[in-house]
Amino acid sequence: MSETALSILPAWDEDLELILTAAVAAGDTALGYFRKTLDVRWKNEGRSPVSEADLAANDILKGRLLGARPDYGWLSEETDDDESRLVRETVFVVDPIDGTRAFIAGKDLWCVSVAIVHRGQPVAGVLYAPSLNEIFQATRDGEARKNGKAIAVREAESGAVLKVAAAEDVMGRLALPYRNTMMRVSHVPSLAYRLAMIADGRIDGTIVKRNSHDWDLAAADLILSRAGGALCGLDGEPLSYNRPTVTHGVLGAASGTALPALLAASRPLEPH
Repeated sequence: MSETALSILPAWDEDLELILTAAVAAGDTALGYFRKTLDVRWKNEGRSPVSEADLAANDILKGRLLGARPDYGWLSEETDDDESRLVRETVFVVDPIDGTRAFIAGKDLWCVSVAIVHRGQPVAGVLYAPSLNEIFQATRDGEARKNGKAIAVREAESGAVLKVAAAEDVMGRLALPYRNTMMRVSHVPSLAYRLAMIADGRIDGTIVKRNSHDWDLAAADLILSRAGGALCGLDGEPLSYNRPTVTHGVLGAASGTALPALLAASRPLEPH
């Protein structure tokens, strides 16, 4: 590739620094509310809580990110959807607190999730878990890192029992004989953090129920893929982001060696 072509490539490393700085600022602000009495309301017909910490973190992210990149689109769990994002090539995809229920309950497994999506694919992503002092990050062309050190998925050995994060009712519906080769790990309330646990080798995979959202997935999807794993639909196809519909069907995520068995085991979860 010529020097001229290289010079006009998007500077995802610069964007990574931008979203990293913003995620830390938002996460540290949220941490100031953690384990304190919170103003909490319910949305989506009472199914999803949102706290004052979510909104404060969202305001920081939106102000910093769109202030620096006003030509980018915006998609956040805590902002009314603006369909103008659909005509933008590049979009911020944000969850100010992924794992709000855990946050409200005073549990540590929550994180700030920030991704930059370009033409439907994540190109820079950050997860910041303030109460655990952990930062995961990646760009499309770089390695996945946790607190500055490269991470990689744990490749499953033949015949090994896979450590899988999934709801109890999901595990009970997995196809035999795969079910007997998988061990359910304790509930991880943040979906983004659950994917990061695959990326750094703590668990082997996860099965995601229907109706996860772009903001739950985009940053962690990139981090996992750069660590040697994959997140996909049960058909094996990768996800696309910043579509008119921001929800997804049943998904599987794992290292390359574990993914085929995980997807095969999950076939009974597909709607008929």
